[in-house]
Amino acid sequence: MVQRVVVLGAGFGGLELVTRLSEAVGDQVDITLIDKNDSFVFGFAKLDVMFGRRQLTEVQADYRDIAKRGVEFRRETILSIDPATRRVLTDGGTYDADILVVALGADYNVAATPGLAEGGYEFYSVTGAERAGQALAQFEGGSVIVSVLGPLFKCPGAPIETVLLVHEYLSQRGLRERSTIHLTTPLPMPIPISKKTSAALSAILDEAGIECSFASMVSRIDPDARVAHLADGRELPYDLFLGIPVHCAPEVVRASELAEDGWIPVNPATFETKFPGVFAVGDVTSAPVPRAGAMAEGEAATVAAVLISRLTGTSAPPPFDGVAVCYVETGTSVARIDVNFLSYDTPVAKFSAPTTTLAAEKREFGTSRLTRWFGYDDPGASG
Repeated sequence: MVQRVVVLGAGFGGLELVTRLSEAVGDQVDITLIDKNDSFVFGFAKLDVMFGRRQLTEVQADYRDIAKRGVEFRRETILSIDPATRRVLTDGGTYDADILVVALGADYNVAATPGLAEGGYEFYSVTGAERAGQALAQFEGGSVIVSVLGPLFKCPGAPIETVLLVHEYLSQRGLRERSTIHLTTPLPMPIPISKKTSAALSAILDEAGIECSFASMVSRIDPDARVAHLADGRELPYDLFLGIPVHCAPEVVRASELAEDGWIPVNPATFETKFPGVFAVGDVTSAPVPRAGAMAEGEAATVAAVLISRLTGTSAPPPFDGVAVCYVETGTSVARIDVNFLSYDTPVAKFSAPTTTLAAEKREFGTSRLTRWFGYDDPGASG
């Protein structure tokens, strides 16, 4: 009997899941992939948009181009999720699933940081990256603050990338000598699971003259005085404030029975929830791994293997190992961090210093996935 699979969200997790299922058991599944957007954009490509390297239209992959056996894409907004019955209501209809996978990612709560909307720029959304790019283009020098505004956020390396790219951007415009760059983050070090990797990244930041306040959180912004207030009582004047906003699960998830403490708990070995036949992957879960696209891709691969084994009657796959690769752009070069969160007693990370070879590897990372998920290349993708 053909199984009805409904996948909510077409990011790294959703796209990888439907691709694997289509390739392996496309004749045994009827997959509906639902997302409110009409196109996919790599998170790292938003930095290209922000720093004027590429236009938004150059980094978008249209969901209409998905042509996979057993897969149908629907652009609809999800209104409710009933995990007990595996029923999903959208603004386009009702879906009853045999297997339901929630891969809706995290939303951004700009209002959680008073003054951010009026006095700063979030750059994690597509529209936010465009607005921040316009502000950078008009910037004529001064103090720049890049701030992580919540304890949980996508891509631990992104704040490091951002301040280094600000450094490069201002240097190219002849503005660096009359500017300062300050990173604030609640993390105790750049990559908390590895002192060695953190030391290597800190050395790169020091060489670029970037000041860092670790274990620090901006609690509010005064847009009139142009001052960022930290929770420890410090005040940081700024001319340009770039913020990674507080993350939260989408409201439709928080309103469902799936959520506990704001996120979806899962079995970290299989990513099945407490509801049989209901899985969750990526940033929407409270799995003990970082929120990152490459990690969501690995989680989706695990769920696909679990579902394929059940559909084909083969032995269960090994549990998710928490392995992923993180690329950190430093300007013209790219560093690589290989992480393993679940295979050992404690998480580990290995750092590879920035090179142009790794920059090419990162480009291939992007193009290979566009080919795999959408069936076309984007040879200009730089991530």
